[in-house]
Amino acid sequence: MTSRSRVDDMAVVVPGILGSRLADADGHEVWGLSGSALLRGIRTFGRSVKGLALPPDLGDEHPGDGVRPLGPMRDLHGLLGIGTLVDGYDGFLEWLENNFTLRRRGEKDEADPANLIDFAYDWRLSCRYNADRLAERVDEELGRWRASAPERAEARVVFVCHSMGGLVTRQYVERCGGAEVTRRVITLGTPYRGSLDAMLSLVNGVGPAGIGLTAFARGLPSLHQLVPDYAALITAPGEPLRYAREVTGLPGTDAALLKDAARFHEALRESGAGTAYGVEYVPISGVLQPTPTTAEVQGEKLTGLLTIDGADEGGDGRVPRLSSAHVGAARRPAYTPWEKHGSLQNNTALRQALYNWLTPDPPVHRGPEVADIPLVVDAPDAIVEGEVYELRATVPPDIRGHDRVAVFATAEGGPVRTLNNLGGGRYVARLAGLPPGPHRVRVSTGNAGHVVMTALVLVLEDGAGDGE
Repeated sequence: MTSRSRVDDMAVVVPGILGSRLADADGHEVWGLSGSALLRGIRTFGRSVKGLALPPDLGDEHPGDGVRPLGPMRDLHGLLGIGTLVDGYDGFLEWLENNFTLRRRGEKDEADPANLIDFAYDWRLSCRYNADRLAERVDEELGRWRASAPERAEARVVFVCHSMGGLVTRQYVERCGGAEVTRRVITLGTPYRGSLDAMLSLVNGVGPAGIGLTAFARGLPSLHQLVPDYAALITAPGEPLRYAREVTGLPGTDAALLKDAARFHEALRESGAGTAYGVEYVPISGVLQPTPTTAEVQGEKLTGLLTIDGADEGGDGRVPRLSSAHVGAARRPAYTPWEKHGSLQNNTALRQALYNWLTPDPPVHRGPEVADIPLVVDAPDAIVEGEVYELRATVPPDIRGHDRVAVFATAEGGPVRTLNNLGGGRYVARLAGLPPGPHRVRVSTGNAGHVVMTALVLVLEDGAGDGE
């Protein structure tokens, strides 16, 4: 067994939106279905969504409804129309424990110090509110860790954040006093400048008709704080791009929440706390994947476009690279794996890169490195049972031999399929017979055992999209 790399600091994992399980005042789980139970959750979520809806003008407060976070999502999870499917965090936390001297606290040893903390939060609420809760948790856990041994007295915090979790953490570091105890913030696909997906969800609506998801989503301060903080809307041919907060008449958006979101991002940009204390931000930015970046206003709907000012900058399928690749004044270049947003935390290449940022130990040999071939993967997030799942992959033309690459795809438990070479660096596979439920489709090149990236797809039962 490979020896574990030493970590002296405390590591905190912060999931993205939808990435924390929630319970009601009676302790009943109201959001937490994942994996094989996810399909049932989509059909029945309308029964609990009314209890999770937020009152208007909530601001940065808790609604007092008794809802509380239980822990991070364990397996594949998501809601149709609110982002994409996202892989769970249990596998990632286990990998951290197995490869570093990191330890989570067990259920029966609450008094013992731990230096691997998973921070679940109520993702419905504003990033400011959740940053305050993060501050409380870090104060408690870091104090306990520092006091547990003399050599830990100067320990600091290293955050590993997925998606919106990076915004919550940045608010903590820059605005809640966290800079003084933070060493590094590693962000996986964090939309520092927002994500067009959030805007599309607010305006176009989300989920199957009739279960109330659209009204629920439109009342979330968190979703508004994910709206693009850059000019992203085309309102007329030939006109310059406009900010969402400048466009009136769009259905589904709360003007006050949009303006407040703009103030939220502006305050983060103007803060110098992280710089003053030497906090290092390490942005991880998925690249090359087709990613909505701007949108054209067409009546009361938005049509997402993959380009901005005619250029396709790509991203991770959900967050444009222009949003996730840089943070703060330092403009450190991002680490750029070829991966989809929902699978960043489990990407093999990214996990290997984490050794550079989590441990002070010198690099050690971890086996032969396999050179990845960059892939652009285009595949649906959801299909209906009986439909053929079509996965298209493209190898960029600047890659030598791009038109002669062996590309493989396999759904969990299924056979390895070789993608058909269409010529010109284009490859396609059609997978039939996927059963209802969520699936990981792993894509590899050259060696069918070496996974380059993972596409996530939800297979709906025929008729599951009908409202109840």
